[in-house]
Amino acid sequence: MTEQNIQSLQQPTPQGKEALGKIEVAPEVIEVIAGIATNEVEGVSGTRGSFASGVVEKFGKKVHGKGIKTEWTEDGLIVDVYCFVQYGASVAHVAREVQRQIRESIENMTELQTKEVNVHVTGIQFDQATNSKVE
Repeated sequence: MTEQNIQSLQQPTPQGKEALGKIEVAPEVIEVIAGIATNEVEGVSGTRGSFASGVVEKFGKKVHGKGIKTEWTEDGLIVDVYCFVQYGASVAHVAREVQRQIRESIENMTELQTKEVNVHVTGIQFDQATNSKVE
């Protein structure tokens, strides 16, 4: 099976509406929507990004699509999320909530249905202990 490099996703015309032209959504837009939805879930401490996104964030720019991978197959849209969960939070509950939030956000903003939302928990974020001396 050959893999196609799709540059944009064509949206269907809403039911009961006249087609005035085509609407295309870039995969990066889906990644940003999924990234923002992920970071809004309580218990998620962040998403895993690449070295380049880490450097960009050091300079003060927020990278919303960090840790999100999208793939459009013949069966539908597949979203992979790589995130860290806060220590003490239920991993299963946080992962289910991330899935729900991403599906809902993508559907509300683009009317695209997701086939799969795969959550990959890549680590646990512990609270940073403060080093203070008692005198």
